[in-house]
Formats: sequence, structure tokens, C-alpha cells
Amino acid sequence: MTDQIRVLVVDDIPETRDHLTKLLGFESDIDVVGAAASGREALEMAVRLSPDVVLMDINMPDMDGITATEQLSSSAPGAAVVMMSVQGEADYLRRSMLAGAREFLVKPFSSDELTASIRQVSARERDKQSRLAVAPTPSSSSGGTGPTGGEAREPGQIVAVFSPKGGVGRTTVAVNLAVAAATELGKRVVIMDGSFQFGDVGVLLNLNPRSKSIADLIPELDAGELDSIDTFLIDHTAGIRVLLAPPSPETAEMITAAGVKKVLESLRMNHDLVVVDCTAFFNDTTLAILDSADVILTMLSLEITSIKNMRLFLEVAEQLGYESGKVRLVLNRADSALGIRVADVEHSIGRKVDETVVSDGRSVVYALNRGVPFFLSNREAQVSQDILRLARSVVGERSKASADDSRRATQKKSLFAWR
Repeated sequence: MTDQIRVLVVDDIPETRDHLTKLLGFESDIDVVGAAASGREALEMAVRLSPDVVLMDINMPDMDGITATEQLSSSAPGAAVVMMSVQGEADYLRRSMLAGAREFLVKPFSSDELTASIRQVSARERDKQSRLAVAPTPSSSSGGTGPTGGEAREPGQIVAVFSPKGGVGRTTVAVNLAVAAATELGKRVVIMDGSFQFGDVGVLLNLNPRSKSIADLIPELDAGELDSIDTFLIDHTAGIRVLLAPPSPETAEMITAAGVKKVLESLRMNHDLVVVDCTAFFNDTTLAILDSADVILTMLSLEITSIKNMRLFLEVAEQLGYESGKVRLVLNRADSALGIRVADVEHSIGRKVDETVVSDGRSVVYALNRGVPFFLSNREAQVSQDILRLARSVVGERSKASADDSRRATQKKSLFAWR
């Protein structure tokens, strides 16, 4: 059958390999194309057999499953890994997902769990590949004009994730939005931490806070001698690139609005999507981000203070000349039973909510504490599906307002009167 899912089984225990092979042999839509006894053998067989899915044991003596999974991402990028382990500890899950695994099964698992995981992972990968096949594939995808040089390409889209109130899940949504756009929509994505004093993007992605940050990049751009911004970006295993905030709050004082705009223009020339996690406070650098953005995803929750601040922000946005299409309202934890309805929110702020994201404290907190985006660790959860819908709704859209914003710079002085 041409539509069978090609599976490679990898386990150092012969009995386990035989059992899995026989178990999957009963499924008409699954074809076990090979069985490897080690990570190294798996790498060789994956290149030769081109499996759709690799069932990978995490603990093997020659090369463990995590190392093999990391190497498979370059040697056999079309193979999606389902990690298997007798240990269900969070650290194993985190390391597996960061290595690039698409699913994690704890032994012993049922045949239904096994086949469901294989089919879900295969379906997601095929959907991703089909999207990539029909999407534009210019040779400039890794080049662009600006600091990195190369051929010209259409500038990417800047999406600012903002909220006039903290504690509404802004950073969590920004990170998972970026991951969804990269893994499911096949976009070349970079996320910039725009909360320069106390940024949390690096924490959510389990990155080294001492890595280079935007504070290191801006002086290089100002000097005009930078050949590539790549050395300032971190390549995350989720398929996104990251520009961190400074490691110390005092360094943030050195970042200027002009510098931020230069950084954003450089990023958009080399990526399809630039996601910016903004701080909850208005200042000149936040304004620079909002001005540069094609879309502002403005977060609110079902709380009186959040609704009040949103109403004030919408008034300010109108003063700044931002058209309604540029500012999109995202209601987070929309299903929370707090006595306030969505209709009440819309009546209070005077406009409709554009997107909603459900509350899923278990999935979100579990992911936060382990440095793995919940879109990777629990992709089938409703909160992940809401994030994917949000990604699909904003990717590729361009706000007509952005072209006019630069002509309204004199209006910005009135901004601070509302605080």
C-alpha cells in the first residue's frame, strides 16, 4: 500500500524489537521497514530506508536515543521520532522533546497507545510536509538583504504579543505561537524577548541566560560592520531561533528605540515571522516594537483589572493611529469560571474579541516547569489547538495600518498622559 506508514523500530533488547514488530504487523496501514539494535545502527538505517516514524528507545549502550534523535534531525529530517522509555520522569520528557522527538511513550504501553501515537505523529508530519510543498520556497530563505547579505526576499511579518497588564500568559502564548508556526506551518521563525529588564523567553525554552542578547547585537548594528546576525541568535530544537533579553536588568537601560527598530528590520529580512514578547509597560522601546509590528496580539483575561487596562490601551492605540486590523484581541483562559462572560468583556471594551485560548493549567504549568513549550509536550491538548488556530490566523497577514504609522510619530507624545 502506497499510503502505509513506514516505521523503523530501535531498541537494544531483541525481545522488545521482535514484540513491537509483530504487534505492528497486525496494522494494515503500518509497515515495519527495519529494526535497529543501537542508535548508530538506527542512523544508518534511517538514511537508507527513509522511514516516516522511528520508534526510539531512550536508553541504549552504544548511542542513547536522545543523541540519535538529535542527529536524525539532520541526517533524516523526514523521520518523526516517537521516544520510548521505562522512566516517565519529567527530565526524560523534556530532554526528548528538546532533542526533536514528536511523542513520548512510557513502557509498558498498550497496542492502542502505540498505534495511535504512530498515526498521529505521521499525520502531523505529512500535513507539515504538504504545507511546505505548496508554500513559496525562495532560495533566499536563509539569506536576505541587510546584515546577512545574499539575495533579496520579501520581508517577514512582525507580530508583537502585548498586554497592558502582566500575568495574563503573554510570554507563554508568544513562545508557543512561535513553535506552532515553525513546526506546523513550516515558517522560518525567530522570537525576540522584548521584555528587556525581566525577560522570560529563555526560561520557557530552557536556554542559557548568559548567551548573547539584543544588548550585544545593537552596538554591532550601529557600527555598520556586522556581516551576520546569526551569532546572536540561538537555534532551538523546536525549530525556532531566539534573540534573548539582556541577562541583567541594568543592561536594559542601554537599549534604545532606534536600536530596537534596527534589530527588528534585520530580523524580518531573514525570517518569515518575527514574534516579539513585549513587556507590560509602555516606554519608548515598547512603542518602537508596536510601531514596527504588522499585527499586535493584545492579551487580556477575564479579570476586571485586565479589562480596564485593555479599554485604556484601545483608547491609546486609537490616538496613535493604529487601525483596528492591526490590533487583535486575544482572550486567554477564556473558559475560566470567574463570573465574567466573554460577552461582558466585549461590551465593556466596545469591540469583539478576535481569538480565544482555553485554560489548561496542568499542561501549561507542567511545560513551564520543564522548559518545554506545551505545544511540543502535549500537541493534542485543546490549548495547543487554540494556539495553532491563532498561528494560522496571523501568519501571512499584513496590517494596512503599519504603512501609515510612521507619519503619526508626533502623536506619540500624548501616550504617557493616560498612565
